[in-house]
Amino acid sequence: MEIKYEYSRKRSEFGRPCVFSDLLAEVTVNIPPDPALAEDFIPQDPVDFAVQEGPVLAGHEVNTERSQVTIRGVNHVEGGWPKHVDPKNQELTTRYREEVEREEVYTKTIQRLGFVVEHYIRQNNTIDIYEEYFEEEEEEDEDEEHPSAKIICVIRDPNNPRRMCTHLSWHPDGNRAVAVAYCSLDFQESRNLNSDSYVWDVEKPYTPELTLKPSSPVLTLEYNSKDWYHMLGGCYNGQIVYWDTRKGGLPMEMTPVEFSHRDPVYGAYWLPSRTGTECFSGSTDGQVLWWDIRKMSQPSERLVLDISRQDQLKDALGASSLDFAPVLPTKFLVGTEQGIIISCNRDAKTPPEKIANIFRSHIGAVYRVTRNPFFPKVFLSVGDWTARIWTEELMDSSSIMETRYHSSYLMNTCWSPVKPAVFFTVRSDGVLDIWDILFHQKEPSLSVKVSNDPLLSLCSQDNGRIVSCATKMGNVSLLELSPGLCTIRKNEKTLTSTMFEREARREKVLQDKYKERLLREQDRLRAQPEQQEDAVQIFQQAREDFLASIKAERRRRGLEAPAEVTGMGQPGHHGRDPSKGRAQGEPQGEPLSVRRKRRRQLQRSKASRRSRRMPRSVCSSCAFLFPPCQSCCRDKATVPRPGSSPGLSALLGWQVGDPAQPPDPSASPWPLHPYFLWCE
Repeated sequence: MEIKYEYSRKRSEFGRPCVFSDLLAEVTVNIPPDPALAEDFIPQDPVDFAVQEGPVLAGHEVNTERSQVTIRGVNHVEGGWPKHVDPKNQELTTRYREEVEREEVYTKTIQRLGFVVEHYIRQNNTIDIYEEYFEEEEEEDEDEEHPSAKIICVIRDPNNPRRMCTHLSWHPDGNRAVAVAYCSLDFQESRNLNSDSYVWDVEKPYTPELTLKPSSPVLTLEYNSKDWYHMLGGCYNGQIVYWDTRKGGLPMEMTPVEFSHRDPVYGAYWLPSRTGTECFSGSTDGQVLWWDIRKMSQPSERLVLDISRQDQLKDALGASSLDFAPVLPTKFLVGTEQGIIISCNRDAKTPPEKIANIFRSHIGAVYRVTRNPFFPKVFLSVGDWTARIWTEELMDSSSIMETRYHSSYLMNTCWSPVKPAVFFTVRSDGVLDIWDILFHQKEPSLSVKVSNDPLLSLCSQDNGRIVSCATKMGNVSLLELSPGLCTIRKNEKTLTSTMFEREARREKVLQDKYKERLLREQDRLRAQPEQQEDAVQIFQQAREDFLASIKAERRRRGLEAPAEVTGMGQPGHHGRDPSKGRAQGEPQGEPLSVRRKRRRQLQRSKASRRSRRMPRSVCSSCAFLFPPCQSCCRDKATVPRPGSSPGLSALLGWQVGDPAQPPDPSASPWPLHPYFLWCE
């Protein structure tokens, strides 16, 4: 069946031009997105399909009831700590436990609950619920993984010109923020720069979370581990300042200038106390001061770093670094500008007794000293071109381990908080070195080129996953480490302890051998009789030996005796007679013109011989030739011409007199050198 349809149009409408006009915008088709269609998506390209009729779609709406949510506080009474006991303070919790255990109610309660809990304890002891079935496979995967690190974030100083980052401190609560101290250590440059320091959020690195505004640039910043909102800072002018971050960036209080340090503060730490308000600081003025932020008008205690134990500030050593570990609340380490590490004990009765031990560590200043978090008696120091590991068990000894000398300076270091054998170092050429001394003692396990600028500061998170390092131009780089560098292996702590003990014993044996050899040498010197040698006799003996060697050498070469050599030159030389007007040996009847001609010919012949025999670098007035010339001086040894050189004559002890009389070599207090020659 054929279907036809006709379209009709008037002849006048053919060829009519189009007329367009501006209209307002209007929506012709509106198709909102439907998430339900994503379930029918087929990941295939291309897809061809044809349909006769589209599916019928319908919209449905349902009203749901909204639940009401409220926040309520709960007063936990049973099983909690009292208000006057801080759960984070180990000393207070231990004391409270001892008090409770002495009560009669505690004993009866334990006996009553013991029968109830006994069944569950036996059940737990029957089955090891913590057994790891795939431990070996996990260890194999860790061994195959190569150490690596990548930069995940870079924080830059917002000020211009940029300042160097002198210190880094991570927030104790989850390491979500990092405090950066900015200061210029160049002489008379800090007064023209901004003195602000910042607290940065790791997730928002473009804008600082808090701006700290001290009166003087800050060199060090530290969070309070007990009260996270308190921050301690050491200023360039020697003052100590603290902030409460809940109240803004202005300092809460600072120490007066007359009772503060006289030089920049390079170290400041919080002390573990019941109130959490005590701190101490160290500076290059040679002092360590203790403070309480509740009363910062003057220091509560003072220590002068005088290793002679005379408590004299003029003889004190400047503190360039400071370290404090909470596990040793009464001990701390001080690194000085003179390359000496001082171990101090605060509980000593007198100030000289507070200096417990001295370690002569580096050639230059000690830039950083830090204790191992797993072995507090082992500490790490960095200075000049090396990093060295020490132990306090060996008094007045050298380091038990050390790195090789690098081509650039080592500026900072820190231990890994999760692995006892891993530590980090930064260098002045912008390289971060990661050392694992269980596997490599001579070379770092990983070296990362972080920046072209020198790296000055270094700090690691508590979980050891992220390491932050700062440059001289104010850039802070955050590096994420591979799992092998931040996950402790099986028996790693035991192996590290064994290695430290072995190296300590080796160093102890070497130290004892050195002392034994030194004592034997002292005993040998005491057994020998004291002999006082005369300096004149020694000089005379050396002179005789020297002259004897000269005579033996001349006899071996067959040279003329010294007595046959005249003081005026070679034998047969026509020397001038100072008492007459003509030369000796000249005929007296010759005319003056003939005598002048003869003299000119003689002078020309002498000049030609001198130019052939004598090097041009030899002074003809003093006749000092070393080595002798090839033609005239090898076979003839003469003494210098007396009177020709006053300086040489005075040196040899000769009197300037008649040049015709040669000096006596034996009359000179100085031995004649065989190459003191005069060539004519």
